[in-house]
Amino acid sequence: MTSLTVVIVSWNVRDLLARCLESLFTDLDSSPIDSRVVVVDNASHDGSVEMIRSRFPRVELIACDDNLGFAGGNNVGLRALGLPHPLSLTPRPPLPTSSRGAVGRGGGAGGGGEVLLLNPDTEVQPGAIATMLAVIQSRRDVAVMTARLSYGDGSFQHSAFHFPGLAQLVIDLFPAPARLHESRLNGRYPRRLYDSARSFEIDHPLGAVMLVRGDAIRQVGLFDEGFELYCEEIDWCARFKKSGWRNRCAPSAHVIHHSSQSTSQAQIESFVKLWTARHRLHVKHPNFAPMPLARLIVRVGMRRRMRGASGEMRAACRQIINVWQ
Repeated sequence: MTSLTVVIVSWNVRDLLARCLESLFTDLDSSPIDSRVVVVDNASHDGSVEMIRSRFPRVELIACDDNLGFAGGNNVGLRALGLPHPLSLTPRPPLPTSSRGAVGRGGGAGGGGEVLLLNPDTEVQPGAIATMLAVIQSRRDVAVMTARLSYGDGSFQHSAFHFPGLAQLVIDLFPAPARLHESRLNGRYPRRLYDSARSFEIDHPLGAVMLVRGDAIRQVGLFDEGFELYCEEIDWCARFKKSGWRNRCAPSAHVIHHSSQSTSQAQIESFVKLWTARHRLHVKHPNFAPMPLARLIVRVGMRRRMRGASGEMRAACRQIINVWQ
C-alpha cells in the first residue's frame, strides 16, 4: 500500500477548509493509500480549529499561536513529519528514492515517500491524488508534481509556470496586449499541454497543489521563511532544479482552486508582501533577470501606479520602491 502525508496550512477560511477536507478524505478513502493528514492553523479566529476538532477527528491539528505565513506554516508541518532542514544547500545529483516509507501514524515523507502540500481553498477531484502519485513514482528524478487546476466556476486556471523574467515584470506593471498575458513571455505554458493526458515538465507550479518527494526535501531543505507570503514555491522549485531534480504537471489529475481566499482579506498588505517577495526572489536567483533592469522596471511601474491611487496605495507603492532600491 502506498503511503502519503498531506499538509494543509490554513488561515480564516473555515468553510472552504471543511470542503477541502471532505473532498480530500473522499478521494483518499477511494484509493489504496495509507494516509496521514496534518492541518497547521495559522492562528485563525473564525472557528477553524473548533470545526476541525468536531468534524474531522482523523486530522492531526497543529494550532499555532501566531500567523506564520505560507512558508512558516508548511515548515511546521514538514518538521512534524521528521523532515530536517539541512546545514548545506550545495547542489548535487538526486539519489534514487523509495516511494514508500513510514512516519508515525499512517506513514509518509519521513521514510522517503511523498508529501502533498494542499491549499485550504482547494477541492480534490476523484482520482487526482492517485494519478499524481502514479506519475511521481514512475519518474524518480521528479521532486514536485502538480495537477490541472480550475476555478470554482469550472473555468481554466494555469497551474504551472516558467520562472519569471523581465517580461513578466513589464506585463504586470504596464498596459500590455491581452494575448501576452497567456503567452510564454508571461510564464504560461500552452493550453494544449493541459488538454493532453500526458504529464509535462515545468519550472514551478502554483503553490495550491504540490506533491513533493521526501528525499528531495531532505536534500534541498525546507521553504525559505524569508518569503513571508508569495514566491516561496518558485524559490523552492528553483532550488530543486539547481540540485538536479525536475518538476512536472499531471493534467489528468484535477483539483478545483478557489483562488486567493486568504490573501483577499488584506489586499494592500498582500500587495506589499507580493512585491517584497518578488524582490527577494530576483536577488536570490539573478539568472531570472538582470537586477538593474528589474529594479528600473519596478520603480517606474510603481510610480505609474501611484497616479490617482488612494493614499494607502500610494504609501504601499512607496514602500515597494524603497525595497527595490
